[in-house]
Amino acid sequence: MSLLEWAIQAALVLALLLALPMALRLERALSALRQDREAMANSMKAFAEATREADGAILRLRAAADSVGRSIAEKTASAQTLHEDLRFLTDRAEGLAERLDSVIRAARGSPPAQAGTVNARVTAPPASSRPSPEIGAATRARAEEDLLQALIRKRPQ
Repeated sequence: MSLLEWAIQAALVLALLLALPMALRLERALSALRQDREAMANSMKAFAEATREADGAILRLRAAADSVGRSIAEKTASAQTLHEDLRFLTDRAEGLAERLDSVIRAARGSPPAQAGTVNARVTAPPASSRPSPEIGAATRARAEEDLLQALIRKRPQ
């Protein structure tokens, strides 16, 4: 072998010795990358599962919200019906109260109240102007009977 061959082989061995630590570092980095890839794959699977569970929960929440919405709509409709019934009964009661007032005023002999006026406070008449107990009881009984008849006629089926 010639000196040139020995010099080339020595340079080759030196290059291999210098490349060995780099090759070891590269191998470690590749193995860490493989481990990270497996961890990443596991994370992706867990994320996909969590996404499926969240989708299911959203569907259940949407169904529950629809059910509650329908229930509220039904209760609102029922409340509206009751509101209308109460308004009707209130109107009837006001009419009966006006009629009762006119009967009581007629029994006392006082002038009838003007239509459309509403007393802010109902006060008891003085003892001297009160009708006799027989007239008051009969008038009250008649007014109660009229009120009951009005309520019975309006009763929902």
